[in-house]
Amino acid sequence: MEIVKIPKMKKEEYDALITDGYVARIAFQGNKYPYIAPFLYVFDGTFLYFLSTKYGRKNDLFKKSPYVSVEIEKYAEDLSCYTFVTMQGYLVQEEDSIQKKVVRKMFVDMIEDRALSPNILAALGHKPGEPIDAIASEGRSNIWKLTGVVDIVALKNF
Repeated sequence: MEIVKIPKMKKEEYDALITDGYVARIAFQGNKYPYIAPFLYVFDGTFLYFLSTKYGRKNDLFKKSPYVSVEIEKYAEDLSCYTFVTMQGYLVQEEDSIQKKVVRKMFVDMIEDRALSPNILAALGHKPGEPIDAIASEGRSNIWKLTGVVDIVALKNF
């Protein structure tokens, strides 16, 4: 019996997957087990940025170790087609005030362009009834940037 390997994607293909998506899973180093959580993200062509509430287990784990694995996937409902990319690197908290404004605006634009439910605001430290622009004008969430990527695995089944 021959084992069939899932084909690898080229950089252009996984960059397109990342650009087209907006939800990633981040695996943090836990005390004994990894801790995985979903995050909204934006991609500026070079870096992935995530908004994180300023509370919760993910913040504690980030402070202990910024080294993470990030996964982005896209698949058909019947799994006839699927692609995914995983990246191992580390998160840094964005501190530059100008860059923070740029990234927050990217999140507002992404939420509006994709017509996401206002309920997503609760995951970002805001009430669902608040204006989406509150993300850009207030600092209720941390901005994390994935950097120092040392390994990328990107596979597709077609």
